[in-house]
Amino acid sequence: MPATVQAALLGLVQGATEFLPVSSSAHLILARAFFGFDGDKFGLAFDVACHVGTLVAVLIYFRQEIARMVAALPRFDPRTDEESRLIWLLVVGTVPAVIAGLVFRQLIEELRTPTVAAVTLAAGAVFFLIAEGTGAKTRSDRSLTSMEALLIGCAQAIALVPGVSRSGATITVALLLGLRRTEAARFIFLLAIPAIVGAAASEAPKLLRSGLHGTAPLFAMGVLTSALVGYAAVKYFIRYLGNHSLAVFAWYRIALAATVVVWLYAVAAP
Repeated sequence: MPATVQAALLGLVQGATEFLPVSSSAHLILARAFFGFDGDKFGLAFDVACHVGTLVAVLIYFRQEIARMVAALPRFDPRTDEESRLIWLLVVGTVPAVIAGLVFRQLIEELRTPTVAAVTLAAGAVFFLIAEGTGAKTRSDRSLTSMEALLIGCAQAIALVPGVSRSGATITVALLLGLRRTEAARFIFLLAIPAIVGAAASEAPKLLRSGLHGTAPLFAMGVLTSALVGYAAVKYFIRYLGNHSLAVFAWYRIALAATVVVWLYAVAAP
């Protein structure tokens, strides 16, 4: 399969799964493992490039909310201004992922295996079902406290482990805190913006030192595809959450985890 087609497929996978609670990192790892894609060309740096594509998608989708937050910066006062308060909550929620990314970066890269993905996919599905069964789903994201934003941020930090899913982990905690699904989705997608920016910034020096060595077109293809597909995914996922639960994603994760286990057994079998 031509490398440009591989890049487009991985970008499509990233765009479709970044905002769905099924783990984009797990799908990228599994796509490479299942189809034998080049791990040097399509490693962590390529994943981050695809994340930049989905960053573009979420920036465009939430452009009005972002514009209001930017306009609130000169009058920043979380005690009296709602937009300022949202900025503060996003900052608080971002801190755990920043710390985890810096402290456990090497460990996170070592966990990028199909086995880890299978375990975390299944575990995440169980938590989805628990959250759907116990969360009140009556609160607005405007009622979030700083401590609750920190808890959601801790979930985002845990989602650095492949297979956990940033949107899945954070929306699970948000539902357990009683937030309505659509408003939980709005907050966690906004929370993803600084995390994606941070991931891209951390990989940029490595790319500049090593050079792209002819892979620039592949990275561009991945970014473009993930941006286009990501915009559609975030738009329709939020609409879907208005009237549906996370159960379908839980069962999908369980089915995918089972498929990975069968595949791993088949590969290991003599």
